[in-house]
Amino acid sequence: MQRGTFEWMKSVNKTTILNKIRLSGSISRADIAKETGITPPTVSSIVKELIDENLVKESHIGRSTGGRKPTLLQLKEDGYYVIGIDAGSKIIKGIVCDLVGQIHSRAEAEIWPNITKEKFLECLLTVVEQLLTKNQHDTGKVLGIGVAMHGVIDIKTGTSLSSVNSGLINVPIKQTLENKFGLPVKVENNSRAMALGEFWFGNENAVKRFAVINIGRGVGSGLIVDNKLIHGAQGVTGEIGHTTISLEGERCSCGNIGCFETFVTGDAIVRRAKRMIPTAPENLTAEEVYRLAKQGEKQYIHILEETGRLIGIGIVNFIHTVNPDKIILSGGVMKSKEIIFPIIKKTIHERVLIDKLREETIIEVSKLGDDITVLGAAALWLNDLFY
Repeated sequence: MQRGTFEWMKSVNKTTILNKIRLSGSISRADIAKETGITPPTVSSIVKELIDENLVKESHIGRSTGGRKPTLLQLKEDGYYVIGIDAGSKIIKGIVCDLVGQIHSRAEAEIWPNITKEKFLECLLTVVEQLLTKNQHDTGKVLGIGVAMHGVIDIKTGTSLSSVNSGLINVPIKQTLENKFGLPVKVENNSRAMALGEFWFGNENAVKRFAVINIGRGVGSGLIVDNKLIHGAQGVTGEIGHTTISLEGERCSCGNIGCFETFVTGDAIVRRAKRMIPTAPENLTAEEVYRLAKQGEKQYIHILEETGRLIGIGIVNFIHTVNPDKIILSGGVMKSKEIIFPIIKKTIHERVLIDKLREETIIEVSKLGDDITVLGAAALWLNDLFY
């Protein structure tokens, strides 16, 4: 499928049928017609196009209900591939995955503090080049490149406007990659990409309003409504890390005082531990706080429990503002979930406005682990293909 040929997918019927096959796993033409209301001749015609386009395949014979056994249709997982890139502040990770999120190859490159825009782009190009080299036999099947980048993104131009963690400003990611590789590129904020990754590959129950909150070196969120990412007028929807929860708190890296991020990130956990525990070592890390807490060190348990309470307060604000059906929590801080997650849920239960919010808002921890961001970057193209 060449660049620009997504135009053939604009038909509502085509996207409906393709998505029905994806969600069903295996389904007959007759059942597609029955469940979608699209006429059988139209279903047959569109399915033929989908097979010709290498997106759908005929599978095993289905069970008969009285007549001839129907042939079942399935998504052709390896019909096309997508490159997903997690452009973090310490490392750039990349994958090649198929249409159902199975990862076929990986590449990565370390980046360093105060890296220049030019060197950052060099590292990004190197990772993509390695992935394409590893998959030379399937290069013609690559639909596009998705990049998840921390900070504020102009999704129309694919430019990283500002990244507090790395200090990079106005990085032309889309232009650089497209000029080099001739593949279409989408660039998205990492938390919003994570929301897509979780929505596509970790979401077992379909909901109308789906959110992911990422808590690691920073705090961000992504919101999906009716299968679409929400960006806002200036593209900053989801920047909950920079909402103010204290007028007298610490100064945030963004320049404001008392941001949510200053209370709950890994660095914030370390600062609080050093402030409250006289014996805390100078080289303490968030991972060490968690390790000591797991060993039963009560002072460190208290630090993580306090973190859980603060996260819970931030999520209550998010619930009251956005009112999602489901929230998935991810990021490095949530690796200590056995200590902080019960406190998060308790805080939310105590503070939300009405009983329906307590009973009906689903809150879970991500099961996708460290691959959530690269899969989310890949899902930028999958979401475009299927919706």
